[in-house]
Amino acid sequence: VADGGTIFLDEVGELPLTTQVRLLRVLENGEFLKVGSSQVQKTDVRIVAATNVNMFEAIKKERFREDLYYRLSTVEINIPPLRERQDDIHLLFRKFASDFSQKYKMPTIRLDDHAVSLLTKYRWPGNIRQLRNIAEQVSVLEENRAITASTLHGYLPNNNSSNLPAVVSNSKSESDFSNEREILYKVLFDMKGDLNDLKKLTMELLKNNDSQKVQKENENLIRKIYGNEDDEDVDFDHDTQDDTSLNVLHLPEPKNEEASIIQDSYEDKYHFAEEIQEEETLSLQEKEVELIKKSLERNRGKRKAAATELGISERTLYRKIKQYDL
Repeated sequence: VADGGTIFLDEVGELPLTTQVRLLRVLENGEFLKVGSSQVQKTDVRIVAATNVNMFEAIKKERFREDLYYRLSTVEINIPPLRERQDDIHLLFRKFASDFSQKYKMPTIRLDDHAVSLLTKYRWPGNIRQLRNIAEQVSVLEENRAITASTLHGYLPNNNSSNLPAVVSNSKSESDFSNEREILYKVLFDMKGDLNDLKKLTMELLKNNDSQKVQKENENLIRKIYGNEDDEDVDFDHDTQDDTSLNVLHLPEPKNEEASIIQDSYEDKYHFAEEIQEEETLSLQEKEVELIKKSLERNRGKRKAAATELGISERTLYRKIKQYDL
């Protein structure tokens, strides 16, 4: 719809990283994908973006892509806050008052000199949106169209706020998504490490007949895996004679014959799985060669037609022919 026109992106600094990647693709190549579609489409639009976020701070905290920022900031216009443009405040208020007068079919409100002074000295933390909202409230609620400073004073929140220097804390309670991601990765890596340790311990039990020996050699590993479990869930033997002795996991001691059967069974299954995998790999290659031969014969050696029939590119088909020496 906007092809050949202009798109305005408000609060671009708050875009998720996944959306930033798609926007960068549009800016770099003029390509985009519709929602639910896999077909790449071309577009040519002008992008105008606005934000009140400190972009360099966002880039530093990895909440905004640096390459996207430089693509968007080709022509940068820095608009100062309303409190730094005092000459514009009364002018904008009169404009909004005139708009609401026409909208609600009411006479336009007018500010006296003291009200204008109060209006320009206010800090306007909400900028133009707040100024517009105040103008609408006064236009709708006040019966008297001549507005004094005392009347306007009742519509301004934080009445003690004025355009004077103030001490502002630099600390911000912003959620840092990168920290949450790092915590999640750390948990996943710890889980993977515990799983590998458990596999290692299981393999030792299968290969060795002496479970007591396995316990002693892998005592630290056992305590690492079961160290955070409750005493009711894990059975430990405690040495009452020595208070400094470590708890050892009580594992059932298999008989020599049983351990040998388990180990042989495990090795047989392992080798059997290797043989099956090798046979399946060979059979797949044979089927692939057979399909390529049949397709080439059916299409009388025409590679393009054969590639279309097989659902692969002509270049892939040529590589397969060379690989299998067809």
